[in-house]
Amino acid sequence: MIFALILFWLCTGLLLFTHIGYPVMLWLLDFIGLGGRAGEVRGPKLSEIPPAVDPDTDEELLPSVSLIVAAYNEETVIEAKVRNALELEYPRELLEIIVASDGSSDGTVEIARKAGADLVLDLPRGGKIAAQNAAAEAAKGQLLAFSDANSIWEPGALGELIEPFRDDRVGYVCGQVSFIGPDGGNLEGAYWRYEMRVREMESELAGVTAGNGAIYAVRASGYIPLRPSGSHDLSLPFALAKRRLASLYRPRARATEKLVPSLDGELARKRRMMIGLWDIVVGEGMLDPRGYPPLYLFELFSHRMLRYLSPALHLVAFLTNIVLLGHGWFYGLTMLLQILLLLAALLGRWFPILPLRVARYYVEVTLSIALGLWDRWRQGPPGAWEKAEGTR
Repeated sequence: MIFALILFWLCTGLLLFTHIGYPVMLWLLDFIGLGGRAGEVRGPKLSEIPPAVDPDTDEELLPSVSLIVAAYNEETVIEAKVRNALELEYPRELLEIIVASDGSSDGTVEIARKAGADLVLDLPRGGKIAAQNAAAEAAKGQLLAFSDANSIWEPGALGELIEPFRDDRVGYVCGQVSFIGPDGGNLEGAYWRYEMRVREMESELAGVTAGNGAIYAVRASGYIPLRPSGSHDLSLPFALAKRRLASLYRPRARATEKLVPSLDGELARKRRMMIGLWDIVVGEGMLDPRGYPPLYLFELFSHRMLRYLSPALHLVAFLTNIVLLGHGWFYGLTMLLQILLLLAALLGRWFPILPLRVARYYVEVTLSIALGLWDRWRQGPPGAWEKAEGTR
């Protein structure tokens, strides 16, 4: 009884903390001005760091940038992506556009070359990370910017994205991605607005704990070649933190992507993403606390570790709640609330009203973590990648 009571409140408390308490605590820490202190990698504000200037012309000296697009069978969007890159408000002589084709069997390579990419790598099939590693090795830029093939950047996005690199302590910067198109019941766009606000507060405190694949950049000197099971979104921020390089969020660097048009498609996408989670958390050392600045370790535990543990926390909370039934009306109420959540998620498949859609989205996204781990156990580490259906 006592053991079940402790486990129930521990799991329930951790779930409430990661989804609600953690954002509130970030806001409070930022409000009292703790961001950038306690020995973190942050220091002077960006506005206090003057840009490099040509002594002869007084013009700002901009870094060279290699914009890398990993692509697998992207013939329907790659021309528009290269054209979008060419239209960015950045000196053309300082911008190198690289398309890394991961064994594409369609016209991706030929179309990218005709569209004006500076370098097109026709690589054997090896996975997204392998393609990005090859492109990073061939790139000439001082900064490496990365984009999905279906991401469209605003004209000034690149300039906004690279500005924080004036600070030598910054190793990674991600921009803001917005999702467009009919949601079909998928609440990913709404979730991302919440997530971006959390990352904005993390950026002000000790650095973001994850990025996004649509728009981000890293110093060429700080680029870390990852294993095929890795992910730039999840791996680079924590790996760079151990090198005392900050990973920041730049909301004025904006990009758009087409939303997965159904929640079933979103679940499948997240399930594929979660297959490599074990390798990142354990194999790449995210779980190892050594080397993290204290505030960043707090962020990583609160935002990433507890989120990844959510399926287990929910399961333990449910099972211990069963044990506690009959020990007061409160535990009857908590069991009822858990059952109603599951029932609402089930009904959300047929009745697309907002409360049911929210319940379905939450349950299925949480479930995707467990399903990804199951797939990893059955299939081994991930390598190849597939596009999310309906996003092109």
